[in-house]
Amino acid sequence: MSNFLSIATVTEALRQLLQEGARDAGFPGAEALVLRPPASLTAGHPNGHPNAFVGLYPYQIVPNPQWRNVGLPNRRSDGSLVQGIRSAYDIYFLLTCYGDDSQLEPQRVLGALLRKLAAEPVLTKERIHAATYGVLADNNLDTEVETVKFSLMSFSLEEFSKLWSVFFQTIYYVSVAVQATVIFIDGTPTPGPSLPVYRRNVYVRPINQAVIDQILSQKTLADPVEENQPIVAGDILVLAGRQLNGENVSARVAGIEVPPDDVSATQVKVSLAAPPFPVDSLRAGVQGAQTIYRINMGTPETQHQGFESNVAAFVLRPMVTPGAVVLGPSVVIDGVTYKDATITLNFVPKIGLDQRVVLLMNEYNPPPDRAARAYRFEIKLPPPPPDPIASLAALVTSVAAGDYLLRVQVDGAESLLDSGPDPDAPKYIGPLVTI
Repeated sequence: MSNFLSIATVTEALRQLLQEGARDAGFPGAEALVLRPPASLTAGHPNGHPNAFVGLYPYQIVPNPQWRNVGLPNRRSDGSLVQGIRSAYDIYFLLTCYGDDSQLEPQRVLGALLRKLAAEPVLTKERIHAATYGVLADNNLDTEVETVKFSLMSFSLEEFSKLWSVFFQTIYYVSVAVQATVIFIDGTPTPGPSLPVYRRNVYVRPINQAVIDQILSQKTLADPVEENQPIVAGDILVLAGRQLNGENVSARVAGIEVPPDDVSATQVKVSLAAPPFPVDSLRAGVQGAQTIYRINMGTPETQHQGFESNVAAFVLRPMVTPGAVVLGPSVVIDGVTYKDATITLNFVPKIGLDQRVVLLMNEYNPPPDRAARAYRFEIKLPPPPPDPIASLAALVTSVAAGDYLLRVQVDGAESLLDSGPDPDAPKYIGPLVTI
């Protein structure tokens, strides 16, 4: 901490440093004075100071930009002081060398000063103690943690001309500018005591990074967990990985945070149903899943943000059930009847108005003498509202009469076909419509 005498103490300490440098140049009687550049000189010296070879003048003091906002705010909303007032400044000094130019005295002294400043660029406690006397006896700059540094300013000729122009009718003598940074001044108001600590809570936890390696699924908690099994609404999502257990675990699926059904170190299970998800909140398509961990802290304990696992992706497949088929106009070409029709499609989960829906139709049991017919239709969604859509009327055109297996793609996620009752001889049997 440093009081209001810090600026004067830095000035006096720098003066003593410069005086030593001038005497080291071979001028035993040389002096350094805190002196404004005078308007007139006698024999190259300021009037009344025949032995003064160095003039030190603090021409500018500015707030230090790095420390200007440290510690703010220092008052409460009612105006009472929270912490002591502390301000930081930089001081700019003008060092002017005087003497007989015919003997190159100013130049010799300047060289000695530059050597001294390069050798001692930091204001030491010894220098501060040497400057602590007389009117500066009460300074406490030596207790300040941050030290004061001296550095030469690199001024252009134009900048130096502007600096000297403020000394009206003053004769220019060889000079340099030095910056002293940083000088603190502490305020006198004493802040009120802070409230004592009522209760201490210390929490130590090891770093535990949860990692999801893959996403699996099972139909019920009693069924086996299978890889590469298509995931549909109502299934149990299995997030498999490492270090997945924790104090307060939740799962975030499709941007919705829900409690899991089961948590272990290697698996977190979440039902893709409502509940735990809000009604009609899930959508078909590519979704992200991750585990969220919160930490109980405080008195009383409340949940705080902890850490999260990586995000893993999975595809939620839509389920489609065909409804009524309303036939439209028909035409016969080369003995084949082509019809228009409107097919009612029922979706689980429901379709959002911003999703893309494609209807795929493949001929069921085609004759062996030709390839099966196949059709693809982009389904136009109705204008909003409502949202979401549980049932949709799909218009198909110029479809050859016959039976067709139906699939839909919702944002690229494709619905499943019914492979029949015999797993040893699978054959697609539905969903089926007749045109």
